[in-house]
Amino acid sequence: MGRRPATVHGMLLIDKPAGMTSHDVVAGLRKRFGERRIGHAGTLDPDATGVLVVGVGRATRLLRFASASFKTYEVEIVLGTETDTLDASGQIVARHQMSVEKVDVLAAAKGLTGEIQQIPPMVSARRVGGRRLHDLARQGLEVEREARLVTISRFEIEATADSLVWSAVIDCSAGTYIRTLGADLGTALGGGAHIRSLRRVASGIYKLDESGTIEEAPLLPVIELVRGIDRIVLSEEEESFVRNGGRLNSNRTQGDGPWALVDASEDLIAVHENVEGRVVVGVVLAQ
Repeated sequence: MGRRPATVHGMLLIDKPAGMTSHDVVAGLRKRFGERRIGHAGTLDPDATGVLVVGVGRATRLLRFASASFKTYEVEIVLGTETDTLDASGQIVARHQMSVEKVDVLAAAKGLTGEIQQIPPMVSARRVGGRRLHDLARQGLEVEREARLVTISRFEIEATADSLVWSAVIDCSAGTYIRTLGADLGTALGGGAHIRSLRRVASGIYKLDESGTIEEAPLLPVIELVRGIDRIVLSEEEESFVRNGGRLNSNRTQGDGPWALVDASEDLIAVHENVEGRVVVGVVLAQ
């Protein structure tokens, strides 16, 4: 009977190709590494491309620290046609005669910048009543969805050679639906719109130029998943205490947290968090 391969731990940055779901990427990586515990932070639609943050092995426990961040997208917004999916993969459901001036497009984009309310599209993976919206949409069902607050910190938009196609760069909070933003821009301009060529160029501090293919992206150390978190180097006494689930003394934790606790070799031991002003143990990694 053959020996089971050693468990793999770490993180990868994948440039997800078009035509694959985020789950397809995970399936490919499970085959590559022979490891079942693989997950991702921040789903990308099948037609979308770009940065997908992936955790392998014990690193999957840290994915939430990589997902609660701003994203940057590049996208084309096509005015004049609405689709049932709000993107180019769907069926056209409405056409509008639109002639727009740049000043009006810029003003509409500015009106969609800052904190705004978004209604999740029926084709999203969000759950309502325990069921994913896209599963309900496939059955031809539409349900009421609650609006959610998102933040658009940058909505830069430029004309292209086609007067009805505008390219945009968008910085937004996690959970923003770019397809909804594109549709809302069309509505604000007196017609309708859908998006195409959506590409995530940054997921928090993780950039597209660091990303690779499913087959060749390098496996990075587990600590890379908390790269942007304040780091505290533990003493030997603290290390033993923290490894056993102990909470670090509050005089060692400054700011709002969370904090990555590492040993003298910069190996990650645990992550502690600030919950309502109190330091709590978030994650402790097994040796």
